[in-house]
Amino acid sequence: MSSSAVVAEDIDVDFLPVIYQYLRCLEKEQTELGRVSQESSQKVLELQRKIQTAREQVRKLPGVEYSREEQLRRLEALRKQLALKKRLLLKYKSKSEVTH
Repeated sequence: MSSSAVVAEDIDVDFLPVIYQYLRCLEKEQTELGRVSQESSQKVLELQRKIQTAREQVRKLPGVEYSREEQLRRLEALRKQLALKKRLLLKYKSKSEVTH
């Protein structure tokens, strides 16, 4: 995977199918000899790889390098900027309506 930033929507965090497959393997093995088979071990490794990949991708998300407090400060600043821009748009829109 490249070192470029990723978007949260692109990260595959759908672990349930792998967990379900693992549990099915365990159920099947319990009916056999009550031992953990190679198939279930492979499912655990698959889950571990998937979790590790998700961790690596999350580390590449923009803004993750900032502390929680810094992220909250930045979010508040962006909200203020958005509110200001909305007010300005309304102001200019009302001025253009008056001139027409």
